Amino acid sequence: MTSTQVRAACPLDCPDTCALLVTVEDGVATAVKGDPDHPTTAGVLCTKVARYTERTYHDERLLHPLRRVGAKGEGQFERISWDEALRTIAARLGAIAARDPEAILPYSYCGTMGLVQGESMSSRFFNRLGASLLDRTVCATAGATGYKYTIGASVGTDMEQFQDAKLIIIWGGNPIASNLHFWTRAQEAKRHGAKLIAIDPYRSLTAEKCHQHIALLPGTDAALALGLMHVLIAEDLLDHDYIAEHTLGFDQLKDRAAAWTPERTAATCGISASEVVELARLYGQTAKAGLPVAIRTNYGVQRVRGGGMAVRNIACLPALVGAWRHAAGGVQLSSSGSFPTNKPALQRPDLLKKLPRTINMTTIGDDLLRPASPGFGPQVEAVIVYNANPVAIAPDSSKVAAGFAREDLFTVVIEQFQTDTADYADIVLPATTQLEHVDAHTSYGHLYMMANNAAIAPLGESKPNTEIFRLLARAMGFDDPCFAETDEQLAAQAFKTSDARAVHFDWESLKQKGWQKLNMPAAPFANGGFFTPSGKCEFYSAQMAADGLDPLPTYLAPYESVASNPQLAQRYPLAMISPPARNFLNSTFVNVKSLRAAEGEPHLDIHPADAAARGIAHGEMVRIFNDRGSFVAKARVTDKARAGLVVGLSVWWKKLASDGKNANEVTSQRLTDMGRAPTFYDTLVQVERVIV
Repeated sequence: MTSTQVRAACPLDCPDTCALLVTVEDGVATAVKGDPDHPTTAGVLCTKVARYTERTYHDERLLHPLRRVGAKGEGQFERISWDEALRTIAARLGAIAARDPEAILPYSYCGTMGLVQGESMSSRFFNRLGASLLDRTVCATAGATGYKYTIGASVGTDMEQFQDAKLIIIWGGNPIASNLHFWTRAQEAKRHGAKLIAIDPYRSLTAEKCHQHIALLPGTDAALALGLMHVLIAEDLLDHDYIAEHTLGFDQLKDRAAAWTPERTAATCGISASEVVELARLYGQTAKAGLPVAIRTNYGVQRVRGGGMAVRNIACLPALVGAWRHAAGGVQLSSSGSFPTNKPALQRPDLLKKLPRTINMTTIGDDLLRPASPGFGPQVEAVIVYNANPVAIAPDSSKVAAGFAREDLFTVVIEQFQTDTADYADIVLPATTQLEHVDAHTSYGHLYMMANNAAIAPLGESKPNTEIFRLLARAMGFDDPCFAETDEQLAAQAFKTSDARAVHFDWESLKQKGWQKLNMPAAPFANGGFFTPSGKCEFYSAQMAADGLDPLPTYLAPYESVASNPQLAQRYPLAMISPPARNFLNSTFVNVKSLRAAEGEPHLDIHPADAAARGIAHGEMVRIFNDRGSFVAKARVTDKARAGLVVGLSVWWKKLASDGKNANEVTSQRLTDMGRAPTFYDTLVQVERVIV
């Protein structure tokens, strides 16, 4: 028996982007472990990725091309050859493209975060074809936009510095479930005397282990940040030198924050005025004492109407108190803007003959059902889905399913498993997993460039995304030299080697080591140097004004809440959020039996008062509904959900739920204030017992 260890990287949509060591015995991957030498991973993996071999060798793994033989949505297929699959796809796409290539739409997201298997060869293919562009908004563009207006780029506190902070505010995230290695740093800080505060409508696993939990109403984070600004300014808990040297628009901000008294803030957020005052004082006084204060904000904050503004408001706070002076101070939303990636080289936008229309992935339900029109363009006639499962994860799910059920819509799904979306495909193509292909990775939680080496040969007839799009390009008659580049050649182009942050980058050495930290300052904004037009933290943003937005921090009430929409709330009085379940990652891993068993079944957490008012007992099946749709789940009566809020941990495959539905039946396709992102957590529902 021969045994080797292969260096790899976790490909999943998680900020940790762990460094992996894959044990291979006689060509079979027998174990996946965390690299103990990688400073972020430190030898520790989440439960999900530690079982990655179970996913790779799953008995339901797709290993051959398939053609639909039943009705769309039934999931009935027959095996075909690769040659037949490619001929069929090329013929259908060629006929559509001859009429209008913009009637063809790619749909992909973060099934892999890899620069090679994500959007390299696939982008080249669709650019050469002239297909519609996809606005990939479904997760984080609201917050990224608000942060960019304020800071200039997705750059912030290095995760490896958080253990030295003396106050850590975890705002809108549950890192025990979704950012484990940050949580390790926060725990280390706690052991050294730091105070941990969670701001979240739901008492998550993380909130339970913090010193304090502030359970504000969903969608009111921007108001809380304004209330904190009010107290910081009123009580002079400010770093005046930092404000004078490194910020823009403080006087205007001061006037705006003056209106957000603790009482107004508390009434808006559904908390007490003392919580507002005490948090502001703790934040400001700790910073005033010369100690580092840090905020880790996450995606829960931004999935509401005012989500972009909420992140912007939070991003203003460190500059007010001079928190950026310390390596362990400031704020982290995402580190993705730190990486000097070379996306034009990978994606080749120069292949476009003209700029096609752009379709927002968040509104895919409406857009697949939309007829041709002058404002929209041609009806979508073909969709190629890869690295995504829109029938499960996109909002307003009944419309998404109806769109994919169109008999005249030609759908190709590139997948590892027969997901909810694959059930609607005309052709299914089998894709490799991370253990079977080469890739290069960034991270949005740390500062390491990562390499993934193929540990094993592709199983069955599965192929990497890159190879699938090379074959499709050949079948379509595209003979551009770029379609002949290998995955190794693509990976070698992933980072700009001339950039000061990556001058030490070399793909061959990165493959050998597995990871390499960017050349970044420990405290990126200690002396200013923000990436905004002014080079300062912009409390006032002229660019926002030019874009038709309020140039100062403000508060936008949710589309759907008791306060903002009382008429709707008469019928649907409960706010609903659907954060990630601990044992799933978006819709990945839901079909891994051991992880699904650990999660149990779809649950809805509901406060005892709300349950009693509806005659709901713990463990009973309930129906959650609004005008968009409904789904059923088992009630967990608990005060983890604040009164007026229900929580449905997600995202379940619909076919694995008892009623064939999940939480996205009730979510909306309405978009955020900026970034054109989804409003998953801006949802009102009613809940009733299921009468058996």
